Amino acid sequence: MKTNTLFTPLELGAVSLRNRIVMAPTTRMRAKMPGNLPWELNATYYRQRASAGLIITEATPVSPRGHGYFHMPGIHTTAQTEGWKLVTSAVHEAGGKIFLQLFHAGRMSHNDFQPNGELPVAPSALSSNGKSPVAPGVLKDCPVPRALETSEITGIIEEHQRAAELAKLAGFDGVEIHAANGYLLEQFLSDHANMRTDKYGGSVANRARLLLEVTEAVASVWHGSRVGIRFSPANAHDFIAHTDRFGTYAHVIRELNRFELAYIHLI
Repeated sequence: MKTNTLFTPLELGAVSLRNRIVMAPTTRMRAKMPGNLPWELNATYYRQRASAGLIITEATPVSPRGHGYFHMPGIHTTAQTEGWKLVTSAVHEAGGKIFLQLFHAGRMSHNDFQPNGELPVAPSALSSNGKSPVAPGVLKDCPVPRALETSEITGIIEEHQRAAELAKLAGFDGVEIHAANGYLLEQFLSDHANMRTDKYGGSVANRARLLLEVTEAVASVWHGSRVGIRFSPANAHDFIAHTDRFGTYAHVIRELNRFELAYIHLI
């Protein structure tokens, strides 16, 4: 006898889902400008999809420097937090659950998005050779980024922690850390994108340090049972590569065990 489990409930960490359908994060670029604000359009979009057991939002920048696409709703201002309340209320009224995806583009950005037109930041001053959509139908080459100073990395961790706090204020059910698709946290993991010689570069333990410190900071706001993380182990786009791909991710996942996360999202 076959049993269809897709529409049966699931306990995902500390979150009870009414079915096992999860809506993957999908960048929509529909924020209200200026301010990269979620608004009624975003609320309508997510409400329409609330029959899924869980929604994971579009990639949501944790800081002004984290933006990499036009009209991305952020999670680094009070006004953005108020806008996300419209979204979470709409989803919850429809009986759904929703996690916010915490995102930093790193070198996959453009000066057009950066405060004062500065260069995007990255582990090292190495170009992705990618393109950034700066306006509808307009792509610009991502520039060679500026390598973060060691003293600045604490700020990256604090931005993720503050974003996690704002996500809680906005009424989300949990958060997902974006460490995939060639963005900042994966840039640190890659020994082809990360040429640092400080404690955040070199060995796999050092390259994984930022990701683990971000996870610790986020899990201090949300219990790990309400935190997920997204990886793309097979990603070879935008000059992301790993000399030992399996060894890198095996190390990271072993280290993540201590946080008792709700899930790991692999693509």
